[in-house]
Amino acid sequence: MKKVFLFAVSTAMFMVGMAQNDVQNAAPQAVKPKAANEKDNPRNPANYFTVDKSIAATSVKDQAMTGTCWCFSTTSLVESQCLKNNWGEYDLSEMYSVRNIYIEKAKNYILRQGHAQFGEGGLGHDLIRAIATYGAVPESVYSGLKAGQTQHNHVKLSANLKKYVDSVMAIHPLPENWLTGYTNILDTTLGTPPEKFTYNGKSYTPQTFAEEALHFNANDYVNITSFTHHGYYQPFILEVPDNFSNGAYYNVPLADMIQLTKDALNKGYSVLWDADVSNDGFQQRLGAAVNLGAASDVMVSKMNVLTGDVKEAKSDAATRQALFENLTTQDDHLMHITGIEKAKNGNTYFLVKNSWGDVGPAHGYINVSESYFAINTISLVVPKAALSKALLEKLKLK
Repeated sequence: MKKVFLFAVSTAMFMVGMAQNDVQNAAPQAVKPKAANEKDNPRNPANYFTVDKSIAATSVKDQAMTGTCWCFSTTSLVESQCLKNNWGEYDLSEMYSVRNIYIEKAKNYILRQGHAQFGEGGLGHDLIRAIATYGAVPESVYSGLKAGQTQHNHVKLSANLKKYVDSVMAIHPLPENWLTGYTNILDTTLGTPPEKFTYNGKSYTPQTFAEEALHFNANDYVNITSFTHHGYYQPFILEVPDNFSNGAYYNVPLADMIQLTKDALNKGYSVLWDADVSNDGFQQRLGAAVNLGAASDVMVSKMNVLTGDVKEAKSDAATRQALFENLTTQDDHLMHITGIEKAKNGNTYFLVKNSWGDVGPAHGYINVSESYFAINTISLVVPKAALSKALLEKLKLK
C-alpha cells in the first residue's frame, strides 16, 4: 500500500518502452493470458513454470493512483468464489466498497479523537465487512469515475477527507451533521451510489444483490496469520497500521499457514494475500518474486529471478518474526493467489493476481516462491470451506 504511487509513476514510464507483443489485457477467467506470438518470448513465464493448479479469476484490474489494493484483491477473491460456485461471472465495483470504508474510517477517526489510522489503506477483512454491511454493486452501476475519467486517482480525495475530519474535530461539541459534509466530498469525487438498480433485467438494492446474486455470507471467510508473539490457534488483533478496525486473525504455525494455502488451492479455492513487497526479491516487471534475503546485497541476474533459478534465503518462523518485529516486513500490498506452479528446479510457486494493471510478462500476474510467501506474508483471507476438518477443530470454528 505504501508503494503504490511510486510504482504507478514508474510503471507508466516503463510501459512506454515495452514491446507491443508484451502488452495485452488479461481476459476474464484467464490464469495467465498470453498472446499467440509469445510462445518463443524468452520473458514468457510459461517457459519456466508448469501449472499444477489454477483457479478461475476475473480480469486483471488497475487500482492506479490509489492505496486501495485491499479492496481490489479481496473483491477478486469474492468474484472467484462466484465463478467456483457457478453463481455467475461478475465485475464488482471496488469503489462502492471503498466509499463505504472511507465512511467507516471517518467514524472511527472521530470517535478516537484523531488517534487512529486515516488514509486509503485497509485489510482484506474490511472488504468482507463492507459487503456484509452495505452490500455490493456491479462496476457498470457504480465505477467511482467521473465522465471522461479512465483511471482512479485518490490523492486529492484522501487529502480532502483528512482535512475535513480534522477541521470538524476542532469544533466542540462536534456538529451533529458532520457526516453530511464528509459524504458530499465522496459523492462529488466518486459519484452518488445507487439505492436501487437493475442488473440483467432484475431490480436490486446493494444488499439484495449481495444476498441473491453473489450469495455472499461473511461467515464463509476466515482471517489467518502466523506470528510467534501470540499463541497458536487463537485469534488476535493484528498489529499493523492499516488494521484500523481492529480485525482479529487466527494465528497458526508457519507450516500450517503454508499448507492450508496449498490445500485451499488444490481444492479449488483461491486465497487473499497480504504481504511485504518492498524488498528486492519482488519483481513485478519480471513476473516473479523470490526470497533473496542477504542476497539482495549482491547482483542477481534478472533471468535468474524470472526463471526461479535462485538460491533462496532461510524462511523459518524465527527469521520471519524477527523481520516483522524490526519493521523490515510490513503490510505493503494485498493480492489474490489463484494457482500453484512448479519451477524447473522443482520449487513450488504461487500464481498471484496483482492489481497494478497489465504489467510484466505475465500480464499483471506474478509467480511467488513458497519461500518468499513464508517470509513476507502478513495475513490471509481464506474461504472457510477450504480449511481441513482438523484445522477447523483447532481453531474452534464450525
